[in-house]
Amino acid sequence: MLFNSIDFAVFLPLVFILYWFVTNKNLKLQNFLIVLASYVFYGWWDWRFLSLIFFSTLVDYTIGVLLLKEHNETKRKILLWVSILVNLGFLGFFKYYNFFLDNFVAAFSFFGNPISASGLNVILPVGISFYTFQTLSYSIDVYKRKLEPTTDFIAFSAFVCFFPQLVAGPIERATHLLPQFYSKRRFDYGQSVEGVKLIIWGLFKKVVIADNASYFVNKIFENPELYSSGELFTGMLLFAFQIYCDFSGYSDIAIGLSKLFGFDLMVNFKFPYFSRDIAEFWRRWHISLSTWFRDYIYIPLGGSHGTQFAKIRNVLIIFLVSGFWHGANWTYVFWGLFHGLLFLPLLVFSLNRNNTMTKSYGWLDFAKIGLTFLLVCIGWVFFRAASLPDAFQYLGRMMEFGSFGMQLFCKSNANLMIFILSMAGIGILVLQELMWVIQKREVPRITTFKAVILVLLIFLMGTFKNQMDFIYFQF
Repeated sequence: MLFNSIDFAVFLPLVFILYWFVTNKNLKLQNFLIVLASYVFYGWWDWRFLSLIFFSTLVDYTIGVLLLKEHNETKRKILLWVSILVNLGFLGFFKYYNFFLDNFVAAFSFFGNPISASGLNVILPVGISFYTFQTLSYSIDVYKRKLEPTTDFIAFSAFVCFFPQLVAGPIERATHLLPQFYSKRRFDYGQSVEGVKLIIWGLFKKVVIADNASYFVNKIFENPELYSSGELFTGMLLFAFQIYCDFSGYSDIAIGLSKLFGFDLMVNFKFPYFSRDIAEFWRRWHISLSTWFRDYIYIPLGGSHGTQFAKIRNVLIIFLVSGFWHGANWTYVFWGLFHGLLFLPLLVFSLNRNNTMTKSYGWLDFAKIGLTFLLVCIGWVFFRAASLPDAFQYLGRMMEFGSFGMQLFCKSNANLMIFILSMAGIGILVLQELMWVIQKREVPRITTFKAVILVLLIFLMGTFKNQMDFIYFQF
């Protein structure tokens, strides 16, 4: 079920009414309603994968209960590894089986021993990377005794499958979200109004900017040889805003929906395109994932301690893992490596903490923002391209500077209108975020007047009849 669909427009008020007016006097019943609603929400895509979520929930709940009773460290480690292997085993099979098989076959062929092997027609469950990491955080934190394991299966199930953030995050920590299912929620009008405004802002980013930009992005990236260097450059910029508005728009909607039900989710984006270097970009982009890797992989590896070699190794591992997490394609791995290589000079010269949210912006900072944004956009070409050769071909043709024609965008009145709408939406986004950044606000604050204007723009500039999936559903 998509947030930007008629189905969800019917689903949400129904759940909201049942939640606040029918089950509000019984916490367990309220949590059970969340589980039921979340399973309906997820099963709308493919009900068969509900068994996967339920099994993952059952495994980690059981592991937590056993860890509560077990004091032998060896046995505790075994229990933790059961959770890790089960969760990553499912993730590896559904997401990476064919990737490893294809590369295994290619390696043998490269060394002169061709073999044949048949891949499987594996369907990737929506959001498996997100809820897998969420349940893993629970088992790891319980093992490390950072969190008391729950014996409330309904509350734990609601934590795992909470529908606002189930399929594309934010990837919540059990230490933050799970305790919220233990206490009674009371309807807060002010919080609900803020939630509605965030939902509207997220829909604006998704429907007006991301979906309109995708019209040109798909055409350009599918056949880059047909377009001029100017069109390729514009396509690169449009994809940068498409993926940001698509993903951060989802996060805004998820956080807004959670507020409607009395929950608080972590902020997942803090205006990343106003970053002054790559280190700051990663403190602002997909924060729930980058902090997950930091806490559960980077720090256990040694983090920024130890020799210079160890620091560089740890950084490259994190960025490569981050790239591979996004998908079973060498383009994602290269994208991660690209960001890792951009990060290394900052690490080596101890500049990776120079720019923070609390530091004010000067005129020179805007030049740094422009350079960082350009480097991020180049990285997005590898992220979006179907293969590494395609990505290099795209960049090569873009840098020929032989033709700056923009025929694609003016090919028809319809194309011109979509392009104008996309650029107008991007202009509104940039101006709003610039104001928030200058005011040092970590999360957007939207007035009622602006919310009304955004609703009008959504219906005037966007369309609900083209219900496009969110990009990160595939991860």
